[in-house]
Amino acid sequence: MSVETTALRPGYEISRVIKGGWQLAGDHGPVDRAESIRDMEAFLEAGITTFDCADIYTGVEEMIGEFIADIRQRRGAEVASRVQVHTKLVPDLGLLADITAADVEAIIDRSLKRLQIEQLHLVQFYWWDLAQGNAQEGFEVLKDCQRKGKIAHLGTTNWDIVETRPFIDAGFDLVSTQVQYSVLDRRPAAGLADWAAANDMQLLCYGTLAGGFLTKAWLGAPDPGFAFENRSLVKYRLIIDEFGSWERFQDLLRTLQHIADKHGVSLASVATRWVLDQPQVGAAIVGARTARHLPMTLEVFRFALDEDDRTAIQGLLDDAPGPQGPVFRLERDRAGRHGRIMKYNLNTRPDDKVLGHADG
Repeated sequence: MSVETTALRPGYEISRVIKGGWQLAGDHGPVDRAESIRDMEAFLEAGITTFDCADIYTGVEEMIGEFIADIRQRRGAEVASRVQVHTKLVPDLGLLADITAADVEAIIDRSLKRLQIEQLHLVQFYWWDLAQGNAQEGFEVLKDCQRKGKIAHLGTTNWDIVETRPFIDAGFDLVSTQVQYSVLDRRPAAGLADWAAANDMQLLCYGTLAGGFLTKAWLGAPDPGFAFENRSLVKYRLIIDEFGSWERFQDLLRTLQHIADKHGVSLASVATRWVLDQPQVGAAIVGARTARHLPMTLEVFRFALDEDDRTAIQGLLDDAPGPQGPVFRLERDRAGRHGRIMKYNLNTRPDDKVLGHADG
């Protein structure tokens, strides 16, 4: 069994499962930092070479940087160079009106320093409110950083066609767009996937397991409501509400489990395989925290969904449309229940001398 790969551009090939980093940040439960850093090597050795993080994922760029530095020291630069890092640039909502070009480049320089590398493989851009400030100027800074060799490739995240088109029209070469996509949330299929194909962009998909809801652990479980300490679970519990009733969600889990049993794999692997098989999907981002999850993560590459499987899943999805509208529109509505749980100003921290204006 080998890990599937895809080329975002000639000469830049990534693993079709990307190791996610959001679950290693704050607000997602306890994390053993040392263990998480050590376990990254097992993913690299297994062929999962691509790691996802962001400037706003507290501490995660630094963790990946420590991993790369350790590999470089112990095993040499060639092995360390196999690690591909996809990060994001997400200026705080509160800074958009006044952020400068120098501020944007400072965020890039900070990511390079945290990650302990000379070039960022992919920077995925997001601007909370395009009515504030000058997003195109911010993107121009990233293009200039490309010319300087600080960034290899550019993409976006959490935008649909309307938000992305002006940047394509302005001549930016965008290789990917990172969006939420799962059997519960098929918003990217409502136009974005086709448009991305026409513009040579691939979808990098997060939320494929809905924060863990699309696993056997929830099969047959009673409706928990929203009593979660983990913000990720609240986010995806809201998506289940958009999908339908808790019982309809259970119907989906039963269908996925039946297919999993047929192929001798996990329910989670079936849910991930379904996403990977969707048009224009380049990769799925899976938040496996430690190497204990690696065998299950790799299962997705050792089986294929057949026509009966796809028909069974589609039959259920036909009666459960899920969230509607453009990608991330619900989450961008700061007055709505999806938007109210978002954190819009994670980049500026009191100890951050780049944008927090602290000393030292």
